[in-house]
Amino acid sequence: MKVTRYDLIVIGAGPAGLSAAIEAAKKGVKPIVFDENAKPGGQLFKQIHKFFGSKEHKAKIRGFKIGEDLLKEAEEYGVEVVLNATVVGLYSEKEVVVKIGEEVKHFKGDAVLVATGAAENMVNFPGWTLPGVIGAGAAQTMMNLHHIKPGERVLMLGSGNVGLVVSFQLMQSGCEVVALADAAPRIGGYGVHAAKVARTGVPFYLSHTIKEVEGTDRVTGVTIAQVDSHFQFIPGTEKHFDVDTVCVAVGLSPMAQLLKMCGVEMVDTRGGFIPKCDDTGATSIPGVYAAGDVAGIEEASSAMIEGRMSGAAIATYLGYMTEEEKTERIAELEKALGSLRKGMFAPENRGKLIEKTDEGIDISMNLLEKGYVADEEIARFPGVTKRRKVHPVMECTQNIPCNPCQDACKKGCITIGDNITSLPIVDPSVDCINCGMCVASCSGQAIFLVEEEVEPGLGEVTMPYEFLPLPKEGDKGMGLGRDGREIVEVTVSRVRTSPAYDHTNLLTVKVPMEHLDAVRFYRPIA
Repeated sequence: MKVTRYDLIVIGAGPAGLSAAIEAAKKGVKPIVFDENAKPGGQLFKQIHKFFGSKEHKAKIRGFKIGEDLLKEAEEYGVEVVLNATVVGLYSEKEVVVKIGEEVKHFKGDAVLVATGAAENMVNFPGWTLPGVIGAGAAQTMMNLHHIKPGERVLMLGSGNVGLVVSFQLMQSGCEVVALADAAPRIGGYGVHAAKVARTGVPFYLSHTIKEVEGTDRVTGVTIAQVDSHFQFIPGTEKHFDVDTVCVAVGLSPMAQLLKMCGVEMVDTRGGFIPKCDDTGATSIPGVYAAGDVAGIEEASSAMIEGRMSGAAIATYLGYMTEEEKTERIAELEKALGSLRKGMFAPENRGKLIEKTDEGIDISMNLLEKGYVADEEIARFPGVTKRRKVHPVMECTQNIPCNPCQDACKKGCITIGDNITSLPIVDPSVDCINCGMCVASCSGQAIFLVEEEVEPGLGEVTMPYEFLPLPKEGDKGMGLGRDGREIVEVTVSRVRTSPAYDHTNLLTVKVPMEHLDAVRFYRPIA
């Protein structure tokens, strides 16, 4: 039996696997990467939204562009990527068995990194096997990779970041999202993601879950009902929706089967079985590493940094880096990773109700329970100000790791400070020049430009807009509030597009002065 040997075998060509291979290759390691898919890049190419974090985390860059850059870097450093290659076996001697086409081949690595990611969870309810019940990740694949609408009328189950992001992308693809339900009593994902969904008019039903999906050979409807504190249905609270698609976004489970197969010590966590490993991904078997979601579910930004850490550790294990070089590089990467793990959504805060921001401001309970900050709550946050001249209004109300707005404002009008989880503030001594870069750069689409009295009785609101077809100057539409309710008819006064905005269009509408602080979305009049 022929066995081919490599310095490093990486299983999984997603953000963690590619990052690890690149980091190791930079030091002279010869890696090979196997992936069962037809295209490399993993989840990155499904992610058309802009990333959070800072410049070092590739903030305000869309996921698929990060994927393209990662592939280019892998090619530059000679990383060999083999696609349509399913790893069917991993053994303690670091032997890897791979099915490539119709052939089964054997490889041995001096080191092996497992970066197989995670699989979508599913919940059982009457009708859950009907065509039309799909995972949110599958919907993303259909839309963003294959340009296929998953359905016409969709109900989303799950209010974590995946459920919120995919709900927005469903609407961008032309689907109608009739509702977003979650058995939990509070929104699980970032408030800015929830807010951009809520202001389009999608209702949120927290403490609700699916009771039944109707249909014979396909989905034709869905009934949800409220649940009590023990997650039991409350009679008489049923709500029915005519839909052809039900999307399920109820979390992910690490795909750690290969690690278990080769004898790595495993840990049973609430998020599934994961390998017991150190900060660099080193497992209980010398030379076997794990990085990314297979070692614990986090964002893709974290997975890429974890991959780099594993790559540096592997290069040291194989003798291509000194311990001193490794220590220095790991410290640099740990600092970048640590900044992503701060704030309200830090790992230690999962499942906890955070009632105040780091600045001591009361969190909007309306946001957590209904998906939007109430009009009477919004003014207490430091980014929401009133001025006669045009100025940014930043409806960022949670401590999340993100600061592109500060970098985007070349005049220094916006300040976050050294801690990227701090709430943004507007410097009253600096005049805004209405360039719109802050609006376009905000990964959460939570920044608006507001100007009073552009003409008698009217002001202007500039908002991020990522829907097609683009409105034109002079078009009439409805101005919607934070809760998605129609408030007043508005007129489009300007539409700005620019390569610098990276496909986030700036839509400016004229609004009666009494509604200037409430209108936050535009809906064309059919």
